[in-house]
Amino acid sequence: MGPVDVIIIGFPGNKFNGRIAPAILELVDAGTIEILDLLFVLKDADGVVTALEYHEFDAQLGIAVAGITVSSPGALGLDDAEEIHDDIPLNSSALVIAFENTWAAKFVDAIRDADAVVIDQIRIPAAAAEMVLGR
Repeated sequence: MGPVDVIIIGFPGNKFNGRIAPAILELVDAGTIEILDLLFVLKDADGVVTALEYHEFDAQLGIAVAGITVSSPGALGLDDAEEIHDDIPLNSSALVIAFENTWAAKFVDAIRDADAVVIDQIRIPAAAAEMVLGR
């Protein structure tokens, strides 16, 4: 298995344009990632937080996830929604995506076969990397 990442994508004002699902599907189809689970967290104007699991997206939000399937439904839950609720502004939402980096599975196997261990892994956000590298 490759490393697992969780990414939280915010939608200020609950504005959606439909561009994320096709990008995710492209990564899945290429074998780059596997979606483990999805969680949608909404905060209304009064600060009430609602968490929706993947199977509730279409019925509750009217948002079809465009053919995205999850391999470990339930991996994300209410505790994850509670952890991020302070980061979501009023009348906004967030999509939490847990995914395996399947591209790295062979690399992980090679590390094990070499009797080596990964000491740490650090993810640098794209915006920070672009700024440092001047791109």
